[in-house]
Amino acid sequence: MGSCIICGTDVGGGRVCDSHQEDVVFDFRGDAPDDLVPSRFYRGVVDGYAEFGVFVDLAPGVTGLLHRSELDRRLDSLDWEPGDDVFVQVKGVRDNGNVDLGWSIRQADREFRGVLVQESSGEHLPNEETDTDAADDADGADEPTSEEPAEPEATVDADDGGAAEASVDEPAEGEAESAATEQTDEPEADVTDDEGAEPEGDVDSAAAESAESGGEATVDDAEPAESGAADDEADAEPERVSIETLGDAVGDAVRIEGEVVGVRQTGGPTVFEVSDETGAVDVAAFVEPGVRAHPDVEVGDAVRVDGEVESHRGDVQVESEALVLLDGEGAEAVRRRIAEALTDEARPEGLQPLGGDETVAELADGLLDAAEAVRRAVLESRPIVVRHPATADGYVAGAAVERAVLPLIRDEHAKSDAEYHYFTRRPLDEPVYGMDAATNDATRMLQDRDRHDEKLPLFLLVGAGSTTESADGIDLLSVYGVDAVVVDAAVADPETRDAVDTLVSPELADVDGDETLSTGALVASLASAINGEVRDDLRHLPAVSYWADAPERYVDLARDAGYDAERVAELREAVALEAYYQSYQDKRELIADLLFSDGGNLAAHVSEQFREKLETEVETADANVVTEAVDGVEFALLDTDGYTHRYDFPPTPLLLDDLHRRRADGEPFATVGVGTDELYVRTTADVSVRDVAERARELAPNADIATAGVREGKIEFLSGERDAVEDAVVAAVAESF
Repeated sequence: MGSCIICGTDVGGGRVCDSHQEDVVFDFRGDAPDDLVPSRFYRGVVDGYAEFGVFVDLAPGVTGLLHRSELDRRLDSLDWEPGDDVFVQVKGVRDNGNVDLGWSIRQADREFRGVLVQESSGEHLPNEETDTDAADDADGADEPTSEEPAEPEATVDADDGGAAEASVDEPAEGEAESAATEQTDEPEADVTDDEGAEPEGDVDSAAAESAESGGEATVDDAEPAESGAADDEADAEPERVSIETLGDAVGDAVRIEGEVVGVRQTGGPTVFEVSDETGAVDVAAFVEPGVRAHPDVEVGDAVRVDGEVESHRGDVQVESEALVLLDGEGAEAVRRRIAEALTDEARPEGLQPLGGDETVAELADGLLDAAEAVRRAVLESRPIVVRHPATADGYVAGAAVERAVLPLIRDEHAKSDAEYHYFTRRPLDEPVYGMDAATNDATRMLQDRDRHDEKLPLFLLVGAGSTTESADGIDLLSVYGVDAVVVDAAVADPETRDAVDTLVSPELADVDGDETLSTGALVASLASAINGEVRDDLRHLPAVSYWADAPERYVDLARDAGYDAERVAELREAVALEAYYQSYQDKRELIADLLFSDGGNLAAHVSEQFREKLETEVETADANVVTEAVDGVEFALLDTDGYTHRYDFPPTPLLLDDLHRRRADGEPFATVGVGTDELYVRTTADVSVRDVAERARELAPNADIATAGVREGKIEFLSGERDAVEDAVVAAVAESF
């Protein structure tokens, strides 16, 4: 019975347990598609492109299709070339032998926790011999003779992940007692003395054992010094260098000090991500293939690393010769340097609101606090999760933050794919951070913490999370001590002040300004404070975020940036349409193309679809509106179950918004859309949906009426009381005018 290379638990004939199948990448050496295991990740070679996807060879004669629908980006944005090594997930094998592949965000050995070879006969580590290999070696081995004594030989085998194994052949009995040992480039290869004694331990262990409270360590050379000058050179302590300089030091021996911000086990070395006051870098430490090096070193520890800088698959990496756990003054010095640098670098110098918006300027302190929290998370190598509603305004806000943060992450981390590890934008179906969303987030962050040793993330909620309907979701995050920042242009409740670390909202700041400020406009100014270098990219976003009647200052700002009123409208409509489809996905590349890289063709094309779909739905709804007057207020009542397509575009809130704008003429007017167990209210007056719900509960006490979304004017109830609820809400709205 074998053991899992990740957790060590007993497994059957394989080398990885069920819970860690997706943490390991496999080199497939079978000869039939049926040998592939669905859900596993495999290394492959790009064979070629088609209009519908990419063909990837997993082994000679075994090819799969990565369909374009499985990609997290456009097919033509892939930079893969035929012959490139890539990593894919096997989704399934069809009866005809066709292999369906899925996208893998991990595109390097070191991003997996282990590497295994899968053959028809079973699985094994890359450096392990199979029974067949062992038999072949035995048959072809050369036997030493008395006339030709065997020479000691040091060999090093290294896989792509940096794994290595050194061995020294014993001299034949009766031959010379002294055998020269050959020093390899591997930092932790065992060294055998002249008498053939057992190794004294690897360099890392010797360094760790000699480290004192301050973290000092000395390492004896493997060979004797030939002169006093050599002794002086060996005793000299190398100077510490900053991580940001390592890109210019490939091939050099260096010393760095920093804090461990991530640990992952590969099929070869253990990879520690170490961060100092200037950046972060991967440090590879090797003991045995797939075996955890320095098990006493965890995330958050201060360490000193001596090693050689290498370029690994285009990324800078340090191959460790000695990794020492620091404590006492040594650890304190590291943390003090990082803390001082964080304080200096994280706080923006100031806030310059886009368009000179005075309302935004009055919120400067809160926005600077929010910007500092985001920048500090980047510098601390803490993942950032942005949550926003799946609306045009929500997507504009989320995309603004994304535009500002991604360049900072790229500058901070040597890994080329760091932006996918340290930044996530997840749209919300509704502008409420409820228990469903919070449970999903908590599950993901705990998995990432336990499986990949990631820090708990910073949550940035824009246009959501500021109302009492989000209290339960925010509370779940707070149980784990997660930092949460909420930025909302309107509809914030005082009770949320204590629930989150930073709350920015004009509604709670007693500011005098434009009451129609959008979340997209507010967050665009926040993004410019997070990263001033992208300020010019953001100038048109505030205008795009307004569905109607955008303030003139933002219209002028967009025009100065090259976006006239027609172009702004096309962007807004295109984003609104794409926001509806697959609302749970961020659509990072598509949204970025629309808002930042589109010459106009993509937005115009999607916008045309938006108008056609919306117009068709509005015409149908308008023809089935029932009107009535109650206490001087005219009502437009729509049965949304009967006269809307509930599972197609446009969503009900967007449809009712457009219907209300077309029918309202300035008189006391309200639009009410009633469904099976929910309704939406739109009014020309400033009517509180909470007050309406409270009054309706009094009029229909058996309907279990509750406010479900203040921003959307949404009320939920028991479906069996639908008629009573409709009458109660209409009466309550009329009383509110």
